[in-house]
Amino acid sequence: MPTPSPLVDTEHPLTEYAAKRNGRLLSVALPAPDLTPNRFLALAAGRERIYWRDGNSGVTFAGMGAALDIFGYGDNRYHTVERQAKELFAQATIHAGNSLAAPRLFGGFAFGGDFIPDVAWSAFHPAHFILPHFQFVSLGGESWLTLNALIPDGESVVEARSALQEALADRLTVLGEETCQVSENRAGPEAEIDYPLSYAEWKQMIETARTAFHSTPLQKVVLSRICQLRSHQPIDIGAALARLETRYPGCYTFLFEPRPHHAFLGAPPELLVRVEGDRLETMGLAGSAPRGATPKEDAANGAALLASAKDRHEHSLVVEALRRRLSPITRQLEIADEPQLLTLSNIHHLHTPVSGELCEARGVLPLVELLHPTPALGGSPRALALDFIREHEPTLRGWYAAPVGWIDANGDGAFAVAIRSAVVQEKRAWLYAGGGIVPDSVAETEWEETGWKFKPMLSVLNTGIYRSAH
Repeated sequence: MPTPSPLVDTEHPLTEYAAKRNGRLLSVALPAPDLTPNRFLALAAGRERIYWRDGNSGVTFAGMGAALDIFGYGDNRYHTVERQAKELFAQATIHAGNSLAAPRLFGGFAFGGDFIPDVAWSAFHPAHFILPHFQFVSLGGESWLTLNALIPDGESVVEARSALQEALADRLTVLGEETCQVSENRAGPEAEIDYPLSYAEWKQMIETARTAFHSTPLQKVVLSRICQLRSHQPIDIGAALARLETRYPGCYTFLFEPRPHHAFLGAPPELLVRVEGDRLETMGLAGSAPRGATPKEDAANGAALLASAKDRHEHSLVVEALRRRLSPITRQLEIADEPQLLTLSNIHHLHTPVSGELCEARGVLPLVELLHPTPALGGSPRALALDFIREHEPTLRGWYAAPVGWIDANGDGAFAVAIRSAVVQEKRAWLYAGGGIVPDSVAETEWEETGWKFKPMLSVLNTGIYRSAH
């Protein structure tokens, strides 16, 4: 099996060598009617794994192994990834048979360009994308398996294609015959949880933000806190993904596991951006309230959210930022006049859909750079909010609240915002939750809101009895 070839940003000072792509991409695909995403992921255990499911369209991608890694560093990481992706696909020979089975790069970015890996994020980079060696896709009852490989320059594409197709057919047979333990949606083991940031420290951080609102142009800042989980048994990533899909079917379920047992996963409701040619889609998602225990209470919570001046103001900052950033690059932009409720199993959100036609079709990554972070995850004005986060949040965000998604051979793709997420290492997990802080925010209310935002990931990682480490 070919050794993964790294594409490294050779201009970055951390790079100790200049790595070149070893050959050009050749992709072949075959129908895989007997494979399912869960089975494929289970068979991929112990290797690099990726997973992406769009809960709206139902399209599901999964990847096993790495034919190629692309890395990027610093504030230039978007351009680095874009350049290397273009170089890869410009010389590719693709025999997919189905557009869905065409090769894709899967990965994401750190929240900030100054990302430095810590204990939780030791296997992650400021930008990292994987071209899976084996890529599986499923939609509407059809499934395909794609084999991606780099063939040496000068090697016959015809001969290599024949060999790859034979290898792919053999792999399909093996995958059909191999036995594996497919993860079930079952209860997890007992675990201990700990919240490193105390309420007193949280309250002080909120008060500092409130002071900044009065003394600077800062209008909103999104502040987060962390929950640490220690399980008595290894955390079953497959089972966690299965539970996420069951409980949040309309969300974007993802897994990025660049090293075995170092996984980032989640089910965010928020689309950062989707680009196909000159068409773009995004959304404003800010302002939230918990679901009610009864239909009457639930309806009241939703109505209260729609009527909340604080949440409407927070939401309007997001929508206006989208309008301001997208208007100069679109010939047509459609933004709903009023927010609507997006209701999930555990939460109500204020939601404004946004779509448009780009003046120039340049692919998805320029839009990712333009929009990240929106005021829903950073704040407003963006530069002031990011400075405040860097100075006052005690824990590095890593890839939390950052773009995760995929890029195709045309440069198009889709990225979600990695909230409702956790990074997992064997028996340990780190969960993140944040809230939008505006001048009339109350520390206790925001503490409670982030508390119930932890619950979705806590419940899917380990659904046994929780004991606080304090």
